Amino acid sequence: MGGLSPIESLSSAWEETLRLLFRPFHGRLWIRLSVVCLFLGGGASTAAFQWGLSTLPGDIHPAQILQRARLILGQHLSLIVLAVVLSLGLALSLLYVRCVLRFVLVEAILKRDLALRRAWKNLRPVGRAYFFWLLGVLGALLVMTSAVAVGIFPYLSSARAAEHPSWFASLLLVTVLAAVILVGLLAAVAIALTDDLVVPLIYAERISLPKAWGKVWRIARRDPGTFLFYVVLRFAVSMVIGVGVLFFLFPILMGVSSGAIIAAALVILALRLVGFAWAWNPTTIILGAVAVGLLTGLLFVLLSVVGMPGQVFLQDYGLRFIASRAPALEALRRASAAGQRGR
Repeated sequence: MGGLSPIESLSSAWEETLRLLFRPFHGRLWIRLSVVCLFLGGGASTAAFQWGLSTLPGDIHPAQILQRARLILGQHLSLIVLAVVLSLGLALSLLYVRCVLRFVLVEAILKRDLALRRAWKNLRPVGRAYFFWLLGVLGALLVMTSAVAVGIFPYLSSARAAEHPSWFASLLLVTVLAAVILVGLLAAVAIALTDDLVVPLIYAERISLPKAWGKVWRIARRDPGTFLFYVVLRFAVSMVIGVGVLFFLFPILMGVSSGAIIAAALVILALRLVGFAWAWNPTTIILGAVAVGLLTGLLFVLLSVVGMPGQVFLQDYGLRFIASRAPALEALRRASAAGQRGR
C-alpha cells in the first residue's frame, strides 16, 4: 500500500482547504474555526505579539507593569502562591482545551462543517485521554531535564573552583544548554507530528495514543524516505505560512498599535488637563494590565482569524497523508466526502 506522496497530499489538502473555506464562503464556519485555531496557536509565530506589544508607549510599557507587579508580589508570600496556582491552573486548562479542540478541528475537516458545542461534547473523552498522555510525557521530560540540570550543577561549580581552564566550564554549560534545547525541539516536533498524524488515527479508530503512535511508526518504517520527506516538507510549509501570515498582518498590527499609542496618549493628556499626573500605584498597575491584556487579546484574535486557513491546511495535509496509509481513516474520509456530495 503506497499511499499518497507528500506532494500529492499537499496538493489535495490545498484544494480541499479552498473548497472548505472559500467555495462557498461561510462566515459562521470561519468564526467557529477561528475560535478553534485561537487555542491551537493561530497559525503564526508569536513574534507578532512581541512586535505589537513593543510598540506601546513607554509610559505604559508592559515590562514596567510586570516589574511593579513583581515588587508587590515579592512583599506578599500569599500572592506569590496564588499567582503560581492560578498560572498552573490556567496552563493546564489551556492544554486541556487545546487537546480537545485538536480533535474538533479534525472532525470539522472531515465533515466540512463544525457544530462546536456538539463536537466538544462528543470528543471530550478522546481529548481528555490525549491530554493526560501529553501531560505525562511533558511532565516526564520536565522532570528529566530538571534532574540533569541539578545533577550537572555540582560539576559546574567544581570546574570553576578547580584549576581547569575557564573555557572548560563554559563549554560544559553550553553543552548542557544545547542538550536542553535539542530535547525541547524534539518534543515540539513529536507534538506536531502527533497533532498531524496520530490524532486523526485516534479519531477514526478510537485507539489509545501509544497504539496510534505504534501504527504511525510502522508506516514510517515501511517507507522512511517518504516519511522523512513529509516531515521536512511539513515544517517548510509551516514556516512559509507563518511568514506569510505575519507579512499580511503587518499593516493591521501597525494600525492597532498606532491606535493603542494614540489612545494611551489621549488618556494621559486628559488626566493632566484635569490636574492629575500618571503615577504607578496598585490602581494604575491594574488598569495598565487590563489595557495590555485587551490589546494582547485583540492580537490573538487577529492572528487566529488570519492564521486559521494555515492551521486548517496543515491539519488537512497530515490527515490526507496518513489516511492514504490507514484504511479505517481513509474509509471515514471517503464516507464523509460522499455524505457532503449527497447533500
